[in-house]
Amino acid sequence: MMAPHFKQVAIVGVGLIGGSLGMILRRQKLADSVVGIGRRVENLKTAVEVGAIDRYVSDPREGVEGADFVLLATPVDTYERHLREWAGCLKPGAIVSDVGSVKGELVTRAEALLPPSVRFVGAHPIAGKEKTGVAAGSETLFSGARCILTPTAKTDPEALQTVRVLWELAGSIVLDMDPFLHDKILGAVSHLPHVAAFALMTALADVRDHGLPELDLASHSGGGLRDTTRIAASSPEMWRDIFLWNRDNVVSLIETYERHLGELKRLIAAGDAAGIEKQLDQAKYEREQLTPRTSGKS
Repeated sequence: MMAPHFKQVAIVGVGLIGGSLGMILRRQKLADSVVGIGRRVENLKTAVEVGAIDRYVSDPREGVEGADFVLLATPVDTYERHLREWAGCLKPGAIVSDVGSVKGELVTRAEALLPPSVRFVGAHPIAGKEKTGVAAGSETLFSGARCILTPTAKTDPEALQTVRVLWELAGSIVLDMDPFLHDKILGAVSHLPHVAAFALMTALADVRDHGLPELDLASHSGGGLRDTTRIAASSPEMWRDIFLWNRDNVVSLIETYERHLGELKRLIAAGDAAGIEKQLDQAKYEREQLTPRTSGKS
């Protein structure tokens, strides 16, 4: 399929992901006009300055009117509110897509809230940085990173192909996945690690504040702590919504993690050197199977 060309693209939520895709759309001349929609005018002004959008509006209904392609790049908990507000303003044939880390029920709701003439394609680009905001955006953000599309029986094939080519042009490795399977898999490889990193940092803060005041996390930590907890610097607002929208999978995975953590605790308490080494050997083997093809952050 040839590269898509849109007369007007509307990006709702011009942050790191939305802003980076806006830069790509403009640099590759895939759109005549890219309109940014958001709450904070200062952020939208920055988006214009860094080349992520051509112009901005504060009223999303004005921004999406006439758009061929609308990218929903706000926190996942806001999707329903946004779609209820401006879905009726979309022109027939428009494509709406997203970049959320949760799919499942959100895809189902989006399809139900959009007019029959508007086509929805769920997407999850697995790329990011600890720094958020459009100022941290980059045209190379998605290079070599995976982007998961989550089509359903209702997905228009032409719209799916358009979104696929768009993300390929952005440099992504694109694959398709059932939206509910997506949430189970990403719950395991992305959401649970974030739970562990957040919990570890709060646990260490608890140790410092209630038992070891001499513990200076900044000066005493080495690469191990920094590597293990890097993702704990991610957006609390974004991850709050991800945990809540994928709560059943996340809770089940936490219970599995607690079971393995409890087993390691038991082995250490019992002084079982052989048992400890067996667990660590298994973990080491699994870690060594990870390769650069899993690059990208989520």
